[in-house]
Amino acid sequence: MNQIAIRVEHLSKMYHMNSANKYHDRLGEKLAASLRSFWGRNGRSKGSRKGFWALKDITFEVKKGEVIGLIGGNGAGKSTLLKILSRISEPTEGRAEMYGRISSLLEVGTGFVGDLSGRDNIYLSGAILGMRKSEIDRRFDEIVEFSGVEEFIDEPVKHYSSGMYVRLGFSVAAHLEPDILVVDEVLAVGDAAFQQKCLGKMGDVAKVGRTVLFVSHNMAAVQSLCSRCYLLKGGQLIAEEGETNTGHTDNKVKCSVFEPR
Repeated sequence: MNQIAIRVEHLSKMYHMNSANKYHDRLGEKLAASLRSFWGRNGRSKGSRKGFWALKDITFEVKKGEVIGLIGGNGAGKSTLLKILSRISEPTEGRAEMYGRISSLLEVGTGFVGDLSGRDNIYLSGAILGMRKSEIDRRFDEIVEFSGVEEFIDEPVKHYSSGMYVRLGFSVAAHLEPDILVVDEVLAVGDAAFQQKCLGKMGDVAKVGRTVLFVSHNMAAVQSLCSRCYLLKGGQLIAEEGETNTGHTDNKVKCSVFEPR
């Protein structure tokens, strides 16, 4: 148990969609549709909705210190899986257990408050992870230097470009000492030099016994960084490739369990 960082058991996620022919292009029609949807949720009118399984019966384990790649085409379910592991979405069925503190970079802007400065968002992100101010103070200069946005650190992040957003977002996620680092394809927004810098940092995170879950369409990056790789297709886990690289033992871990209500 103490060697496990992530355990996923029979995890499934269903989304509900309105029928394709229920398209409304007028404000009044959209409002009426919203009201019908509301009453449907309260059991008075079902409406025309169908279910779509974004994930179906996913089971796997990740050991501490592993760097795991998640690959697959668009719509395979990779981002949905990461959102569940990051406790942004709830599963429909099954469960996901994360042992330790998790830090995620899933899309541009996730976790940042636009009206706050870069400085304030660093401290906010650290507080959300349960870090003391003294811990964040100790890493602050390193975070800002890595991100390369020193000149704009006291500006509201809503004025940042997408590249600046990602630079600061990744730097915060990687430097606040998470037990599990989750990174989506969002790194593709950055330039080539920054992508290489990020890959190097993820490798450094893994070397000290922390776990990395990495989604990318860049197969060269996945092959160079990851010890194992999972292939998703149509919401299902269809293949696993590579060998396990065991991590470090730590008896003092916290378990976060996410399962449907």
